[in-house]
Amino acid sequence: MDYKKLYAGKDTGYFAHDRTELLPFIPKNIKSALDIGCGNGAFGMLLKKTFPGLEVWGVEPDDFSAGEAADRLDKVINGLFSNTDPGFAGKKFDIIFFNDVLEHLSDPAEAITMCRALLSADGHIIASIPNIRWYPVVLSLLRYQDFKYSNAGVMDKTHLRFFTRKSMIRLFEDSGCKVVSITGINKSTDFKFYNVLNFLMLGKQEDMKYPQFVTVATFI
Repeated sequence: MDYKKLYAGKDTGYFAHDRTELLPFIPKNIKSALDIGCGNGAFGMLLKKTFPGLEVWGVEPDDFSAGEAADRLDKVINGLFSNTDPGFAGKKFDIIFFNDVLEHLSDPAEAITMCRALLSADGHIIASIPNIRWYPVVLSLLRYQDFKYSNAGVMDKTHLRFFTRKSMIRLFEDSGCKVVSITGINKSTDFKFYNVLNFLMLGKQEDMKYPQFVTVATFI
């Protein structure tokens, strides 16, 4: 797959999110971090400001964004993620991030599994993953009978995999991980359709409020 061609039409802002909503999930004693799909390094720069002395590496296939990230992070590998990349030789990280990245991969389980060789003994993986059961997507299916892609968001046209909260947990467990926590983020504020659907479904649709879930996991 030609990833460079696939993402050629993306606006530069697509690679520039600092993701402050992820900070509450990060352990306080980390010394080194790897941001896979680091974009232009905005999130890594936030990490370095929040955790003084933190060493932050990044992996980014987009050439322009990787160039910007190289000026902000301690090291950036410009290419697709692989734990056999010579740049990782002998390196271990306390935490590895997949910030809305796994859904873009043809084999997300493989990417998670590769992290085992790069994590310290008590290291964590933190992944933000879009939720296909977010109620605007369900509304589009039920009411408008449509499955329409967009340039960004849950229905990003470059997504290769789609996940629910339940299948996110299964993805990590099948990859040899224990899920420490899974939490919805960026909750929607307009609940007109959701409230009706949740009532009809006996109040068991809490996950539909969230466009993303943050999974914190460790290897067993």
